[in-house]
Amino acid sequence: MKRLSLSIVIFISHFYLSQYQPKNISTEDIKRAESWVNTTYNSLSQDEKLGQLFIVALYTNKGEEFISQIRNIVVNDKIGGLILMQDDAAREINLINEFQSKSKVPLMIGMDAEWGVFQRIAKAHKYPWAITLGAIQNKNLITEMSAKIAEDCRRMGINWDFAPVVDVNTNPNNPIIGNRSFGSDVGNVMTSALAYSNGLQDHSVLAAIKHFPGHGDTSTDSHLDLPVVSHNLERLEKTELAPFKALIDKGIGGVMVAHLYVPALENEKGVPASVSKKIITGLLKEKLGYKGLIITDALNMGAVANKFKAGELDAMAFKAGNDIMLFSQDVATGKRLIQKAIDNGEIPQSRVEESVKKILLTKYYLGLNKYNNINPENINEDLNNASHSALVQKMYANALTLLKDDKKLLPLNTSETYYYIPLEEAPYQTFLNQISAGTKVILKKADEIKSIPSHSKVIIGVHKDNSTAYKPYKISEASKKILLDLSKHNNVILDVFGSPYALKDIDISKISTVLVSYENNDDSMTATASGLLGQTKISGRLPVLVNDNLKYGAGMDVQAGALQSDR
Repeated sequence: MKRLSLSIVIFISHFYLSQYQPKNISTEDIKRAESWVNTTYNSLSQDEKLGQLFIVALYTNKGEEFISQIRNIVVNDKIGGLILMQDDAAREINLINEFQSKSKVPLMIGMDAEWGVFQRIAKAHKYPWAITLGAIQNKNLITEMSAKIAEDCRRMGINWDFAPVVDVNTNPNNPIIGNRSFGSDVGNVMTSALAYSNGLQDHSVLAAIKHFPGHGDTSTDSHLDLPVVSHNLERLEKTELAPFKALIDKGIGGVMVAHLYVPALENEKGVPASVSKKIITGLLKEKLGYKGLIITDALNMGAVANKFKAGELDAMAFKAGNDIMLFSQDVATGKRLIQKAIDNGEIPQSRVEESVKKILLTKYYLGLNKYNNINPENINEDLNNASHSALVQKMYANALTLLKDDKKLLPLNTSETYYYIPLEEAPYQTFLNQISAGTKVILKKADEIKSIPSHSKVIIGVHKDNSTAYKPYKISEASKKILLDLSKHNNVILDVFGSPYALKDIDISKISTVLVSYENNDDSMTATASGLLGQTKISGRLPVLVNDNLKYGAGMDVQAGALQSDR
């Protein structure tokens, strides 16, 4: 993203800057922004200023009593924003309109929309996970996709997408990151994340790179307990911290801090990064020079919620250097304790001014200085239509990764007959239908493989459940045995509709052709069939280190248009 020259960078009192600025902003726009921020800030009471530091969760599937509680928090605690959770888009829009009308300062509306608003709104269209995007070589496609996500966000009144994940996933058994990471290569994570962030921010939706200082090599789910990242400083600088260091001067508006214990960065035992002054103020703000919004990961997560009291946790997070406490569980207590710390001289009032002015400036740049109601009509159709399908299938087509093709079985030969065996637990019918439209395919279930003649061409689809990004990657022992048996006497095309980590403990030396499709849904299956039939180019590259034989960057190209019936 192009930045302004230093001569026209905005100087709000005490140099309180926003890391994010719209493109092509003029000096007059900057002056208007400064004026609005200062005027608004000076109009707020201390209680209202403190309220700007908090974002609470809004669910529409928890009943009217819960919504009334949020309504009271918006009105009485004068909070700065909401994070939208499950599940009805029209209901959420109506509530956003209501709550914005009740707020003296417009609310920042956020969502975890890493793979689009589908992550929270089931009727929306799902975009690919980050691991899929990491396989795509043309990063401009990622920008195109995130621009569409921004369009969906704005349609719902969302200003902040808590994405992308820039954790470098070096642990194949990571229980919380995995598919949410662009991969195990630092450079690929950087370029993919920047492309994603630019697509959001160029279309007036704030990005937030996460989870600082790096969640990619953890074996504990921080939703449940506190993970430990025990690497030394040299390793952290080279891997975990590297994407953040590379991206924080690229205009990305937010950094989300993880609930992790990192002994090399915090010498007090068991102190999570999200409440560590050494990590947030000392490292992120002072050493790395980040001036954008710093936000905690959700404060209801077990890693911190099981250890600290609600409200006290918020005050600790603010003391450490966070600007915004996300998913606060007790705003009133948090505000009271922050004010108490100010009165006791533990926190200077200038910290409140710094954070609140950054928040206000970001809100201005996102257009929240003048809020217009969102129309909820036709919202489900607007979030899920043919334009989404076409774009998403293009993403999956460009991610499709051919790891080997020893006998040159691709593209498929339409004059031949193929046997198709779906394995594992997930749906496969869309893939079968699409392949059958281009060549003759005979379906065989796992218990029918003995009826397949020797020396046949056999497509084996490993269809892993696609309902969540957190599912384990293992292929069952039963499926492994079928794969081994069939590859002894047949020409096998193995297609993994799931994470490439599923291949970690599989010997593919006897399998002629191996592809990774990354996900199992209608769009990925349709795109995969097009690639196998030669209708689209296969060009993806492995975004992760799977094992010694399947390393980052592995992959082969197959040009489109090579489909033949007489080869």
